[in-house]
Amino acid sequence: MSPLQRIRLPEQLPEPISQYTDGVVADGWIWISGMLALDASGALIGGDDVVAQAERVHENIKAVLAKAGAGFEDVVKVTVYLRRIGDRAAVNTVRRRFFGESRPASTLVEVTAFVIPDALVEIDAVARQPERR
Repeated sequence: MSPLQRIRLPEQLPEPISQYTDGVVADGWIWISGMLALDASGALIGGDDVVAQAERVHENIKAVLAKAGAGFEDVVKVTVYLRRIGDRAAVNTVRRRFFGESRPASTLVEVTAFVIPDALVEIDAVARQPERR
């Protein structure tokens, strides 16, 4: 069993507000914490525009995946949390751009609030590191 690799991206993501890290690599699996539309300073990107927020969320996920040597094609499961379930279709347009033809297993949940009050979308993910050749 290989040691855990904890991923932090201070150039892209703010300091966690609780006891967690941006991602963890364990035995070839990448576990990505719930990502909000935050920049490195902790500012919320996108205002009340769920598409702009979803784009930043996916950029944050992409950065964690890249640090672990993976891409969206390696994602096996996502959980999408929305403040407004009616935003599903808009968020899905962003998701298609980032995932392309790749289709991970997925769960979608409507929530009443996020830790950042004006956030509209949060996504966590699990991916598998590609085999090294």
